Amino acid sequence: MASVTLKGNPVTLAGNSLNAGDKAPEFSLQNGELGDVTLADSAGKTRIIATVPSLDTPVCHEETKRFNEAAAELEGVEILVVSTDLPFGQNRWCGAEGVDKVQCVSDHRTAQFGQAYGVLIDGGPLDRCLCRAIFVVGPDDTLKHVEYVSEIAEHPNYDAALAAAKS
Repeated sequence: MASVTLKGNPVTLAGNSLNAGDKAPEFSLQNGELGDVTLADSAGKTRIIATVPSLDTPVCHEETKRFNEAAAELEGVEILVVSTDLPFGQNRWCGAEGVDKVQCVSDHRTAQFGQAYGVLIDGGPLDRCLCRAIFVVGPDDTLKHVEYVSEIAEHPNYDAALAAAKS
């Protein structure tokens, strides 16, 4: 189980942690048009999956914009930003911020993605939100890189995630 804190206080996560070399669990998330997005939809591509508590917080905002900028330089790589924000809010935020190269998707309906990837916060002030983590999934659906950010209020290691996606 990943060890994660929020402003220094331990956070309980539902599900089991994943590791590089594991098979990426299948998922069904909801996009801004209320359609389903699955891992299988991008089969054969490298995927960066970034989980964030909410797009409407400063670090999540900066992280999503940074991945949106990086996406222009990553040919054949799909980037998903997953939160439990409602799809309507995600659409509004992406439009207002000019985020058009990453796909923001929601786990609000079932939180099954959060449990399968070990990022669902169980209890406390962020109950049912997702902790900050990065998963790089290879074209064969194997995890190439996994980072559970130890302090939710901090940024992930962008360089490590981007290097794994390029390799």
